[in-house]
Amino acid sequence: MPKTTTTMTVRLSGPLSDFVAANVGEHGAYENVSEYVRDLIRRDKERVEQEASDRLKAELALAYAAPESSYLPLSAAEVIARNRA
Repeated sequence: MPKTTTTMTVRLSGPLSDFVAANVGEHGAYENVSEYVRDLIRRDKERVEQEASDRLKAELALAYAAPESSYLPLSAAEVIARNRA
């Protein structure tokens, strides 16, 4: 899949602008604002993916902990129909 580049404009003022400025440039952790924003987006994406993974792990843990008697036999057609609902 080819990469696409999107240019976005974000306006910040007051404390938010000051905070970004403190994190960019000679004394900041980032060379420029774009680098900072890309890192924030990557971290947020990783957080969302980790939360989804954690939810899945929790669901699987519950399923594995359930007694065998609680399982219901289902045909492939029943599983498909249930997932479409």
